[in-house]
Amino acid sequence: MCGIVGLFAKSGDVEARLGADLASMLVQLSDRGPDSAGVAFYRDEVPAGSSKLTLYSPDPREDWAALTAALGEAFGGAEDPAVRATHAAIVVESEADEADAWVREHRPDLRVMSAGRAIEVYKEVGRPENVAKRFDLAAMTGTHAIGHTRMATESAVTTDGAHPYSTGKDQCLVHNGSLSNHNNLRRVLAREGFKFETENDTEVAAGYLSWKMREGLSLDDALKVSLDDLDGFYTFVVGTENGFGVLRDPIACKPAVMAETDDYVAFGTEYRALVGLPGVEQARVFEPEPARVYVWERH
Repeated sequence: MCGIVGLFAKSGDVEARLGADLASMLVQLSDRGPDSAGVAFYRDEVPAGSSKLTLYSPDPREDWAALTAALGEAFGGAEDPAVRATHAAIVVESEADEADAWVREHRPDLRVMSAGRAIEVYKEVGRPENVAKRFDLAAMTGTHAIGHTRMATESAVTTDGAHPYSTGKDQCLVHNGSLSNHNNLRRVLAREGFKFETENDTEVAAGYLSWKMREGLSLDDALKVSLDDLDGFYTFVVGTENGFGVLRDPIACKPAVMAETDDYVAFGTEYRALVGLPGVEQARVFEPEPARVYVWERH
């Protein structure tokens, strides 16, 4: 099962209500994924030379202020953390790779959910409506966001096992389906320096796309070459700093529908995820074609 949603804002009005609309879309697909849910928001981009980490702690008593102070001492200029339930977004004056490496070395008990200039990833175990309330998604703004409701099939129901997966700077992936060759790809990616936190095939797909974009491919081209290298049945929605892309496998047995207006582009596993969006009655509604890449980006 599993459900995917995505929303790309073309107007300031949609940016202002991005969280409320995405949360509503996510809740509509609760029965496709009651185990856990997660989102990636692109918002409040930090200046060049700084980066934003989204961190998860399994300890509800985590002292985020102390961690932020330690990051500030290491890199300088750390701002007050933005805490949402078990997660915190922290801005530091360093490149994302350096800050990520520092956390992994000094606080291996934490999980780096995302790192970049704009991305924030929040995910947890529980029904989507409860996850949305826990992170107060309705209050969030942003330029674009993607989300996922999970019904676990091949790995444990844990926070780490929930989507999205972020394996590159400002990059993330949500996925409905299964990959048959993810173990072979995992070995290839390990040789390229990628480290995986879970056994989830989605994390491997995310790593594959990060690898291709690290080699210089655009999101559009990375998705195109993935058709030759990824085996299985899947629908992907991929987030980057500038936008998001959509790809279905050549058979396209996993459902997907999109709606586009002058104000937004929306994705849902089923149309019911889109029915609450303003102006959807006048939108261009279509089903993404098999093996065709769709990308919307901000310029």
